[in-house]
Amino acid sequence: MPLSGSFGALLIRGLLAGLIAGLLAGVVGNFVGEPKVDAAIAIEEAAAGTEANSHDSPAGHTHGDEAGHSHDEDEAVVSRPWQKFGQFLANALAGMAFGAIVATAAHYVRRFTSLPGPRLVLGLGLGGWLAVVAVPFFKYPANPPAVGDPETISERTLLWVAAVVLGLVAAAAGVYVWKLLRTQLETVRLIAAVAVFALITTIGYIALPGVNEVGPDFPATLLWEFRTASLAVSTTLWVSIGLAFAVLTEWSTHSRTPVPETATTAG
Repeated sequence: MPLSGSFGALLIRGLLAGLIAGLLAGVVGNFVGEPKVDAAIAIEEAAAGTEANSHDSPAGHTHGDEAGHSHDEDEAVVSRPWQKFGQFLANALAGMAFGAIVATAAHYVRRFTSLPGPRLVLGLGLGGWLAVVAVPFFKYPANPPAVGDPETISERTLLWVAAVVLGLVAAAAGVYVWKLLRTQLETVRLIAAVAVFALITTIGYIALPGVNEVGPDFPATLLWEFRTASLAVSTTLWVSIGLAFAVLTEWSTHSRTPVPETATTAG
């Protein structure tokens, strides 16, 4: 059955699906990602301590004012326990925002497709993951706290946004080709859509500049584990949005379907 319900109903489903997905992503981040963040922060603090020791006096003592000033600057504004709690809130808010976007997209896309509601929202969830997570990640993967020059954060943010736009364009082009070849075999349509997506993504990767600010002393294993954990959190968020939205959609459809009355015969 095609996706039904008012825009308000879809929006509520999207927000609820996003909230569920955000909390699940927070659980994955807490158990998979946060240990890697702690390890990266320990490396950063060790490097900061080594740099501070380089300013010691010849007798091995730091000047009182300099030592106190350094300590105040390095002290975290928000403690790590609160940061770990805050990532649940951040993921929940992000999930609700993405869920609302998926709901809005579903409201307009359902006018042009006869796909059943659950399949439609699952497809939109997959498309969102490809555009917002996969394409940017494989060009500009996430870096732990100890990696990256603070002075280039604005430039790196703009490049990440450009990669997201690239993903959206590539996904939209793939869907357009899929619809354009509606009279062809399903396999032909799928191959053509994937080929267009891959072609646009490849051209964008070549056009966008590379960014590599990982120092030679940073442990390669920790970097890989952090990036894998970051991808796992983002993937959990989007997959859960699609699945939760599909479940809520199917449940809503069945709850509105009238149950046929059993025919009775006179005795």
